[in-house]
Formats: sequence, structure tokens, C-alpha cells
Amino acid sequence: MKKILIIQTASIGDVILSTALIETLHKVYPDAAIDLLVKKGNESLFQGHPFLHSVIVWDKRAGKYRGLFQIMKLVRRNKYDLVVNIQRFFLTGLLTVLSGAGETRGFSKNPLSGCFTRSIQHDILPGVHEVFRNNALVADLSIAVAPRPRLYPAASDEEAVQSYITNEFVTISPASLWFTKQYPVEKWAELIRQISHETAVFLLGAPADNGLCEEIIRLSGHPGVKNLSGRLTLLQSAALMKHARMNFTNDSAPMHLASAMNAPVTAIYCSTVPSFGFGPLSDRSIIAEVQEKLPCRPCGLHGHKACPEKHFRCALDIRVEQLVQIP
Repeated sequence: MKKILIIQTASIGDVILSTALIETLHKVYPDAAIDLLVKKGNESLFQGHPFLHSVIVWDKRAGKYRGLFQIMKLVRRNKYDLVVNIQRFFLTGLLTVLSGAGETRGFSKNPLSGCFTRSIQHDILPGVHEVFRNNALVADLSIAVAPRPRLYPAASDEEAVQSYITNEFVTISPASLWFTKQYPVEKWAELIRQISHETAVFLLGAPADNGLCEEIIRLSGHPGVKNLSGRLTLLQSAALMKHARMNFTNDSAPMHLASAMNAPVTAIYCSTVPSFGFGPLSDRSIIAEVQEKLPCRPCGLHGHKACPEKHFRCALDIRVEQLVQIP
């Protein structure tokens, strides 16, 4: 295998988890040129990645099909020996089938998997993490156990956050794309009030999360809280999390950032459950979830815009005392 393409055009969290597959393939084929196809916006995760030859970017919002056609021409021109498609949707399946690669692999849930050289089941089974499901696509090529996802912040990323790591601190990533996966604002504020005033608290997120973070700060009254939402790149956030005493997140992308840096993490599960296989992988990982068995939980694999049962007990009944692991 001299040329390999990995396809993962899903959200940030899924892309971070796919980095474990990059680690596996590099270990098996250390001299191979490994390329990665991601959707626009996620390419910043891979600036300076030591094991990637190139990152191909698909802009799904502007000229989605025209962009796919251009990518298809590029993929065919590159003459890959192996294409591994982690995505389970038609268009990436079409790209895989028409890639001209010597070997194509993907999950059987992809509508065009019957045309792949090899396809396997993607089953949500208790105790099986997504990195192991992804690794199963190439398990016959290597007996290596699926490694942890990994990102590689550059020296410039470390330098960008150096001023924040002079004293002890924690980070909180309070936002989620899905309402039912997001710990409530008043709960985050309550958590911050439990943290010693000698410990700095940094709120992380995208520019769109700025208002949420400001509301948490207002409710908390903690003098050491700083809103960094929209001020750090993904790799800079990862670099900062590596040095934190603890990183508090929802079941969302920042949890996977922590896993990729082996940073300590407390992951809060509201409507989803860890047994879906997307949980934290850091050596120090704490999971907080409602202790009562609710008949409505989990209510879905990804989350909802509102609680289907109107009570949102899966979040509101998680006691802040379950999260406080620091002075």
C-alpha cells in the first residue's frame, strides 16, 4: 500500500475519532502516503499532522455536487491503492466505488457497500467503542489494537495558550449541537461556584457559543472565569486542555479533543449513554449521568432539539456533586 485515502466527512467529533485509524494505518504502512477527506471546517485539525500526506476538503455548503465532482477527479487521478470509507452515506459510497482504487472498504450500512471490495457491520454494541468499529475496517491488515485518537498541536499552538497555563486551571466546554446533550446553563454555573477561587476557569467553544458562556459567567459569580469561546482554534483548545487539572464537557466534540490529547476529562451524559461507544478514552476519565434509571433514556443516538418528554430529567437530575473532583 503506497497510497491510502480515508474518508470521514461527518462532524468534528467523528473526525477526531477517525484519527485512531490514521495511527493504525501509519503503523502498518509507515512509508505510505495517507490522505484524508473531510468536510470544510474540519481541516484545521490536521495542520502539520506528521502522518498525513494531504487533507482534501469538501465544501458541502457551497456547490456540494460540483465540489464532489472535482474531488472525484482528484481521487481518480491520485490512483489510491486503498480507500477506507468511514462514512455510511450514499455520496461517499459513490466516491469510493468510482475512486478507481485497488481496494475499497467501508461499512455495510453504506447504500453502495455491495460494490466495495470489503464491507463490515457497524453495530452499536455495549462496550464496543467507535474507534474499534472503525479499526475493524482494516483489522485483517494488522493485529494491532486500535490506538487512542490523537492530534498534534504545533509549537505555535502551544505558544498561543502559554499565558493561560501559568496557574492551576480547569476548562468547561458547555455547548452542544443538540439541546438534549447539553448540561443546563444553571447547572454549569452551579458547578463553577463549587470551584476554588484560586483555580482559573476557562470556557471553551465556537464563536456562536459566546452568549451561552457569558450567561454562565454572569450566573456563576466566580471571579476567575474567562470566556475563550471563539478565541482559540481547535488545536489551540486541544493544547490548552492537555494542561488542565480537569476538562468538563458534554457528550460532544470537546470530549474527543480531550481523548486525542489524553487530557483528564469529566464527560456529562444527558439524553445519550456511554454504551453507544463514543465515550472518553483518556486515562483519567469520569462519566457523570443521572443515577435513576429513566424509561425514556436514551431517547436517541444523537440527541434532540428539545426533550421529547418535556421534563429533561436526564440532565436536571445530574447532581453537581457528581462532577466536583477538584478542590
